[in-house]
Amino acid sequence: MTDTHQRGRLLRVLGVGFGLAVIIGNTIGAGILRTPGEVAANLPHLGFFFGVWIIGGLYALLGAFSIAELGTSLPRSGGQYVFARHALGDYAGFVAGWSDWLSTCGSTAAVALVIGEYAVALFPALGAGREPLLASAVALGFALLQWRGVAWGSNTQNLTSLLKAIAFGAFIVACFVFGGRDVGSETAAFSRTAAATTTALPFFVALILSLQAVIYTYDGWTGVIYFSEEVREPARDIPRALFGGVLLIVGIYLLVNLALVYVLPLERLAGEKLAAGAAAQAVFGGHGETLIRALTILSMLSSINAYHLMASRVLYAMSRDGLFAARAAQVNAGGTPAPALWLSALVSVLFILFGETFGRVIAALAFFFVATYTLSFISVFVLRRREPDRPRPYRAWGYPWTTALALAGSVAFLAGAIWSDTQNSLVALALLAISYPAFRLLRRKIGNGV
Repeated sequence: MTDTHQRGRLLRVLGVGFGLAVIIGNTIGAGILRTPGEVAANLPHLGFFFGVWIIGGLYALLGAFSIAELGTSLPRSGGQYVFARHALGDYAGFVAGWSDWLSTCGSTAAVALVIGEYAVALFPALGAGREPLLASAVALGFALLQWRGVAWGSNTQNLTSLLKAIAFGAFIVACFVFGGRDVGSETAAFSRTAAATTTALPFFVALILSLQAVIYTYDGWTGVIYFSEEVREPARDIPRALFGGVLLIVGIYLLVNLALVYVLPLERLAGEKLAAGAAAQAVFGGHGETLIRALTILSMLSSINAYHLMASRVLYAMSRDGLFAARAAQVNAGGTPAPALWLSALVSVLFILFGETFGRVIAALAFFFVATYTLSFISVFVLRRREPDRPRPYRAWGYPWTTALALAGSVAFLAGAIWSDTQNSLVALALLAISYPAFRLLRRKIGNGV
């Protein structure tokens, strides 16, 4: 390892293909398999059902205009933490970075546990009760691949995301080819009980809850900006990956939902915890559950790889900026921030082993994800005013109106999340309250002053 690598130099070797792959890997997961049932229960009308998915996609696209400007004008790896710290100061960066890092590690644990559970269900010989062990093995296995270098991590991301796209494409095609024919008798009983399945909420409340669920499902479209200084041509490739990734995700989500309602009526989908599973059973009978479990595992593998890649870059960036131990800013000869990677993997395994203990904290940290978007959109306004001469290879289309709309949507979403989940929002507020003394203590501990 050279002195250059010890100082934490990343390798500029990634392209737009990787950007698309990490966005797909980070975004598309179990959410699209589950959320349609929740939306159908809240909004049992085709127009409103598809409308919220389109609105969610438009919100992501509006956000992409602003994030593309930030990513190209501040091409540093580390995600939205980089924008918050540069525009709003170390404390804002601290809150954005630590919440992002911990919630990403928690997401790794949650996804790995699903893989373990479904793997045991598909292959009982693995042994019941070994789900945490399998989940830990998956998390550590992907960390080992990435430890060998960024080429291994990016190639793994490209391959697993391609497999995910193929699997979802096959599912969509199968629904249209084999579904929508003889499912009437199977769903008649469900149609008669539609009133009991759907929620009896006021329309506005049902709309807000559905939008929240959809926006959570879209979360992850910013994946490429975690690697901005590793992208060969950030001025060109970051916007292409962001816009291409968002449009691909919107297209896949709309096609999945079209396939679901082609196979089953909304009344049958309403309230299904695994809507895609219900459709698969209607199309493939007893084999449907097996196929959807296999699809879920394929989907989750690329998510695990993406989470490790992103978590390590966030911790690396914070360490480089003096918000964590300097050792975590070291990068090995292969271009991987190895200490940050292994610490992220270790925290993920701890979440797996002590999931019930840390589950409440992770649920609360979910509130910070949209707060981080809010900080990013504010950062666009701050930097446009404070640094008007900063080079901006891409300038947000429609600024200031598109940025203002994205910011208003984030604030509204955050307010709705607090209103709809008071218990976890109080925990989130408590975490925010203790974050400032923790920030001061950490800065003093590291010796960078306050």
